[in-house]
This record gives sequence, C-alpha cells and structure tokens, in this order.
Amino acid sequence: MLTVEKIGGTCMTALEDVLNNIIFYGRSGPELYHRIFVVSAFSGVTNMLLENKKTGEPGVYHRLAGHKNFTNALNDVAEKLQEMNKKYEAIGLDLKVADTFIENRIIDAQKYLEDLANILSSGYVSNESILQAAREILASIGEAHSAFNLVNVLQNKGVNATFIDLCGFYDYKPYTIDQRIKHAFKEIKFQDTICVATGYTKGTEGIMREFDRGYSEVTFSKIAVAVEAKQVIIHKEYHLSSADPNIVGIENAIPVCNTNFDVADQLADVGMEAIHPKASKPLEINGITLRIKNTFDPKHEGTLITKEFISPDKRVEVITGTDKVVIIDIYDPLMVGEVGSDLKVMTAFAETGVSYVFKATSANSISVLIWEKDFDKKLIKRLSSEFETVTHEKVAIVCIIGSNIDQPGVLGKAAAALANENINILTGGFALRKVNIQFVVARDDFKKAIIALNKTMFF
Repeated sequence: MLTVEKIGGTCMTALEDVLNNIIFYGRSGPELYHRIFVVSAFSGVTNMLLENKKTGEPGVYHRLAGHKNFTNALNDVAEKLQEMNKKYEAIGLDLKVADTFIENRIIDAQKYLEDLANILSSGYVSNESILQAAREILASIGEAHSAFNLVNVLQNKGVNATFIDLCGFYDYKPYTIDQRIKHAFKEIKFQDTICVATGYTKGTEGIMREFDRGYSEVTFSKIAVAVEAKQVIIHKEYHLSSADPNIVGIENAIPVCNTNFDVADQLADVGMEAIHPKASKPLEINGITLRIKNTFDPKHEGTLITKEFISPDKRVEVITGTDKVVIIDIYDPLMVGEVGSDLKVMTAFAETGVSYVFKATSANSISVLIWEKDFDKKLIKRLSSEFETVTHEKVAIVCIIGSNIDQPGVLGKAAAALANENINILTGGFALRKVNIQFVVARDDFKKAIIALNKTMFF
C-alpha cells in the first residue's frame, strides 16, 4: 500500500533516528519502497530564513522587508547549513556534494531576492506581492536542503531514492500547487523507489499566502490526495497524548490510540496541532486515514485518526489549552433584548481580521477569547466606539476534549478538580456536540489547571 509520510523539522534534525526508526525500521529490500516522505526543514532553519515562529525574532526576510542589507544574513544561513551538514557526514552524507547543492541554491536565491529588492525600492509595484514572493523563495531553501540531504544519504547506503523538488526553483511554468505535484509524480514508479519531497511547493497561488508556516502539511495532504493514498503518517517528536508531557510529566501522559478529525480540529483550535486544519480537510473528505507516530518510539503504533471513529466508552481523550490568549469583554446595558449586538461585535472582528477561539454571552455582555498575537488596539478602539465598556485581560484556556465525552458529571468533575486547586473559572462553556469543554482561567493558573484535570480525568 502506497503511503505518504511527513517528517517534522525536529525529527529531521535527528536524521540518524529517522533512518533507523522510520525508513529502515522493520524493512529491507523491496519493502523499503512504495513510500513518499515529505520533509520539513531541519529544526530552526526556517526561523533563520523568515522569523522565529515562537518569539518573532526577525530572520533574513525581515532585513529585506525593512530595506536593509540582507546578503550577509543570507550568507550566514548558508554557513550554518553547511556546518549542519557536517553532523550528517558520519551517517553517509557526501559533504562536498551537499555543500555544493545548498551553496548554489542560496546563490541563486540571492539573485532572485536582489531583483525583488530593486523592484521594491522603485516604488512602482505593490509591496505586498513582492514581499510575499520573497517569503516563498526563502522558505523553499530549508526544505530543499533537508530533502536533498536525506536522498543523498539514502543513495549512499544503496537505496534507490528520488529527490522530488517541488520548489520549482528553475521551473518557470505557471503551475498551480496541485498541478506541480501531479506533474512531479506522474512518471514515478513507486514500487522501485523511496520518494523524498520538499515540504514547500511552488504554485501560482502562493502556498504561504494562505497557509504561511503550515505549508509543509498542506503539501503532504495534497500529495496524499494526488497519489490516492489510503493512509498517511505524520512523524513527530512526541506521542499525541492525554496532556503535554512537558507539563504533566512523561509518566503521566497517556498516548491516545484512536480519535477522529473533529477532535484534531479542536486540538488545532487551541494550538496543539496534530495536523494543520487546512491539511486535514482533504484527508477527511477523501477518506484517507491519518496516523500520528513518535519517531523516537517506533514500536508504538501511534494515534490513528479517522472520520468515523467514536470512542465506544464515554471518556476524555486529551487535556490541552494555551496561556497565549487574551479575553475581551464587551459590556453595554442596552444589549439586553436588542437584536444585532453580537453582529456588531463580529463585524468589528471581521473588519480587523481577528478570529476568536471562544465566546460567551450574558444579558449585557459578550466575552470573546483571541490569540494574544492577534490582539489589535484598533479592534478595541472600534468596539469602544460601539459599546459602553470594553476591557481586555491576558488569560489562559484549558480544554477537555474527546470524541465521546457527553456524560453526566464530567463537567462537575472537571470544575471540582480546578476548585480543589483553588483555581477560579473566569468563564467557560461547550457546544451542543460536547467534544470540547472549555474553561478560561487566570494565566498564572494554566499549568496547575492542566495537571489537575489530567490527574482527575485519567488517574
């Protein structure tokens, strides 16, 4: 059965483990083939090229966008990638070939970027389109580097491996993303080779324009649909567990064996992505099952995610949440009985481009939870012009998620667990389908709340 498998950046950096625990694990000879691997850049590389995903620390892109000299920064990246290459020489990487590949790719990228910078400085074209093109060019470098290296190592170990370069760096044909993927794989005899594809795909619509840093999973999903795979696998550095092992301790984190795409969406909504929501939808629609596996625990079957799965027993599957959110409370005594108050609030959110995670209402107030990174003073100003009082506060949200948690007492049990730890619930709620019960708590109580709920619901 042809499978499509994605390997994340942290796992790719541990390349020897990828070889031992994913590619060669339990396989030899012809069994190695009939697989497509979609790889992310080595850990930290895209952060250097664009910006740090967590901290926002600027990379090469921001120097170009700020009309600053970016060539030295780009050359620094080239040196760091070649330094990174040295780590893999011991497992079979041809250092000279790999260094030459990335050196040439960055030299050519620099030429493209210099042309863009010159056009940008002319003032004759839209900054947005030029800068978007720059992000696309820079992002593609990381995936080309990691994919090429993996193919080189495999070939040097006597494995027939094919480098599927979807970056389109030297291809000027105006393919859409789907067309480029279809074209790249149309002549491949999967039974005779391991394909290693770049997580970045060049397309006329611009993969980063819509998906930004989630693009590698979108490529992975689109490839799976294009080759009509029946099952896909995402290899991560951890199990999809009952709670974050970094918070509750690895001994208290229970791997989730089965769940469904609805639960995966709930997880993604609060930042615990099993898979990017826009990557999961094509899989779900096309009946492709998804397995999440821990690269460093190859014996474990991982988590199987399907469209149909409903837990046969009423139980909680995951405790998760985030402390990177802000709650905005909109109060006005004229709200009560007035038609359209919620519409005014949502219109303000839509016009400022802010999405929300959670919403609760009472007679005279509407409370909306958003990501802290999306907080915009323009939104507060706009809401204040429509309503009497608008306040905001940095908080956290904790969630009880599962495919079948609709049972008497689960809400009370969870609330009691928080109360026993002296954690006040600022607001909370759940939709009728009851796959996600949410509690908003003080930011300082976040980790304590996760630990309390995990202990109560699973032990």
